[in-house]
This record gives sequence, C-alpha cells and structure tokens, in this order.
Amino acid sequence: MASTHTSPKKVEGVVATATAPSFFSVLRRVSAWSGLLPFFLFLILFLFIPAVSVFSQALHDADGSFGFSAMREAISGQNLDAFVFSLKFSAGAAFVGVVLGGLLAYAAATATRPRWLRNIVSSFSGVAANMGGLPLAFAFLSLLGRQGLGTKILNAFGWDLYAGDFKLGEVSGLITVYSYFNIPLMVLITLPAIDGLKTSWREACANLGGSAWTYWRRVGLPILAPSLLGGFLLLFANSFSAYATARQLTDNSKIVPLRISFFLGGDISIGEDAVGYSLAAWMIILMGLSMAAYWLLRRRAERWSDS
Repeated sequence: MASTHTSPKKVEGVVATATAPSFFSVLRRVSAWSGLLPFFLFLILFLFIPAVSVFSQALHDADGSFGFSAMREAISGQNLDAFVFSLKFSAGAAFVGVVLGGLLAYAAATATRPRWLRNIVSSFSGVAANMGGLPLAFAFLSLLGRQGLGTKILNAFGWDLYAGDFKLGEVSGLITVYSYFNIPLMVLITLPAIDGLKTSWREACANLGGSAWTYWRRVGLPILAPSLLGGFLLLFANSFSAYATARQLTDNSKIVPLRISFFLGGDISIGEDAVGYSLAAWMIILMGLSMAAYWLLRRRAERWSDS
C-alpha cells in the first residue's frame, strides 16, 4: 500500500492561511468599534460629565460637607408642588399625544388613497416633532394669546377662551402647545408598529368568528401596547424636560426646568444653588427611569416587527 506524505511547506501554508483571516477579522472589529468613538466621546462630554457635575453639586449640605439635605429640600414645599404640576401637565400632554398621534398614524398607515397621504404625514411629522422654543411659543401667542387671532375669532362667535382657567402657562395651555410636537412625534413612533400588524392576523380572527372588537382586544392592542406605552414615556420625558418653549410662554415657577433656572440664575436667595442642582438631579433620575422603561418597551415591540 502506498503511503501518503504531506510536505511541511503545505502544512505551514495551511496554518498561515488559517491564522490570517482571524487577524483581519479582529482588525475589522476594532475598526468597526472605532467608528463609534465620536458617539461615545459625545456621550461623555455632554451627558456623563454634566450629570456627574450636577450630582456632585447637589450632594452637599450648607456647610459644604457631603449630605442629602438639598436633595430632601428639592422634593418638599414649593419644590414638591412644582414637581406635581410638571408631572400633571407632562402626563396630560403625553396622553393627548398618544391618543391623537396613534389615531393619525393608523389613518395614515391604512389609507390606500391618495397614495401620497402617508408621505405627507410622515414628512410633516418629522418637521413638526423638532419644532420648539421661540418659534413655537410665538406661533401660539399669536394664535391663542389674549390678543391672538384665534382668540379674537372665538370671541366673535361668543366664546371667551380666557373666561375660565385657560392660560398658556397653566396645565391646559401647556398641553395644547406641547401637543403640537408630541402628536407628530407619536406618529413617527407608532407607524412602524402599525406596519407590523399583519393582514393574515385579522383574516385568521375573522375566520374563527371574531369581530373587529375581538381582533383589537386580543391581537391588535396587545401587540401595539409596548409601542404605545413606550411612546407615552417618551412624550412624557419630552414634555417634562422642555425648557425653551415654556420659558417664552410664561414665567410660571411651578415648571421644574424654569424653577431650576431661577435657582441657578440668581433670582432666588444667594447660597441656594445646591437646591437648584438637586432639582436637576431629581429631574435626571426621573428622565433616566423613563428612558430605561421606554428602551425596554421598544425592545419588546421590535420582536413583533422582526417576526
């Protein structure tokens, strides 16, 4: 029987060929991660370092020693009232955004004619969701301010908008203004989730004798629930943390971001900077919890879109 022999050169070549891809694969991985360096640098400079600075300033007592007195004061008395007020109008604005934005997204996703309707809705939502600050405040002051065009039109029809409790700087007014960017933002969040609802699911429900109500109660809404709840949390965080629009509309110190500016801007007694930093620290904690919950719900919702 003839014996086979393998030359050492071929063996070395095989070893070299086997090790070469592993080296280049590691190199590709390193180069891929290096593309994220600007992102991580941005997070460190504009998120991590400011947050650490805020907490380091907040966790000090009046004598400069480490303590929680300022953190406790930030959630008591008028500061607690400010948090309650901000939570109230932020939750209201988020609820309005979820309901109206979800309905608008469903209408745009299911409408077959005209074909350009969805593109128009998506384009406008992308622009309106990022509008805020001085332009938005000026628009609503011109429309619904005491001398606004819309207010005068309503007065001509016998409806005095300001006869009741409506004010742009109060709960009802802030919900109205913030809905301008919350509703389009909810449209952008909900459209992919609605696209994930398969026609076969509705047909299967109908074949089994289920009604439209049964489909939405047992199939549609349970699938959309993570996206809707995640959207609520995102809109809540968006409304709670908004500063520029509220600053132009009102000087209401019950809005937490404005109250922080009063403490840190010198409008309050000297030496109470720690309370302002503590308000910001509690705000960071609240926003962090909201965003963490939103991320978990988004991961749950994406399981249906990937299926």
